[in-house]
Amino acid sequence: MSARDPYRNRDYIPDFDAIMAETEARSRAFAETVRVERNLSYGETPRQSFDLVFPPDPAPGAPLHMFIHGGYWRGGSKDVHTLVAAPVVAAGGITALIGYDLMPDTRLAEIIAQVRAAARHLAHLAPEIGADPARFTVSGHSAGAHLSSLLAAEAPGDSGPPDVPALRGLLMVSGIYDLSGIPGSFLRDEAKMRDDEASAWSPLSARHEPVPRRIITRGEHETEPFQDQAVALGALLEGGGQQVELRTEAATNHLTIVLDLADPQAALGQRLSDLVRTS
Repeated sequence: MSARDPYRNRDYIPDFDAIMAETEARSRAFAETVRVERNLSYGETPRQSFDLVFPPDPAPGAPLHMFIHGGYWRGGSKDVHTLVAAPVVAAGGITALIGYDLMPDTRLAEIIAQVRAAARHLAHLAPEIGADPARFTVSGHSAGAHLSSLLAAEAPGDSGPPDVPALRGLLMVSGIYDLSGIPGSFLRDEAKMRDDEASAWSPLSARHEPVPRRIITRGEHETEPFQDQAVALGALLEGGGQQVELRTEAATNHLTIVLDLADPQAALGQRLSDLVRTS
C-alpha cells in the first residue's frame, strides 16, 4: 500500500475536519428551521433508527425520500446529515435520514439487510406520515451510495430477489461499487471487511432492477476508485438497457459534494429536488 491510500479521503482533503464540522453545523442550523422527528425506530438496535424532516404544510401524498449516510460502513451518522433534507423540503417532500449498525461488529450482509428493512418500514409508514409510498426515492453518499444501489439490485450474496419497495429514483453520490479493494485498504483494521463479503456485495457484480431514474455522480477532485467505479456502474446499467445519468460535480471533493447535495441552489441540490418533485 502506498503512503497515500486512494480510499483514504483524508489523505487528499487537507481541510477534512473543517468540512466535517461545517456539515454538522449546517445540519444543526437547518434543523432549527423545520419540523424534525428524531430517532424513530425501524429495528432492534439504537442505530436502526431514522429521523423525519417535514416541509411546511406538506401536501397530502407528498413524495418520500430516504437518505443513507456514508462512513465506509464503519462510521458516520444520520444526525450530522440533516442538511441533506433541504432540497427535499424545497420540493415539498418528506425526508427520512436512516442509520444502521456498523462494521466490524456488524457484518456487511446484516447492514444491507437493515437498510432494506428501513426502506420497507418507510414504505409501510408513508401513509401515516402523509407521504405516498409510490413516490419513494433514495439517495446515498459514499458507503451510503453503495447501500442505496443494493435497494434495486440482486447481489451475488442474495439468495434471490431482495424484498424491497419499488423506487421511483436513485441518486448515488461518490459511491464504491467494486468492494474488492476495501479489505486491503486502510480500512482493513477499521471495517475488517473480508474478501468473501467484498465479492458477495459488490454492485458491479449484481443484477440491477429497472428504476425510472438513476443518477450516478462524484466530485471532480475525487480519487481514482470513485471516478472509475462511477463510470463502470453507469456502463453496466446502460449495457443492461437501463437509463442512467452520469454526472461529475465541478470543483468538489468527497466531502464538499455533500454540501452541494444539500444546497437547493447548487446544481446537485437542484437535481435532488427535481428527482423528488417529479417522482
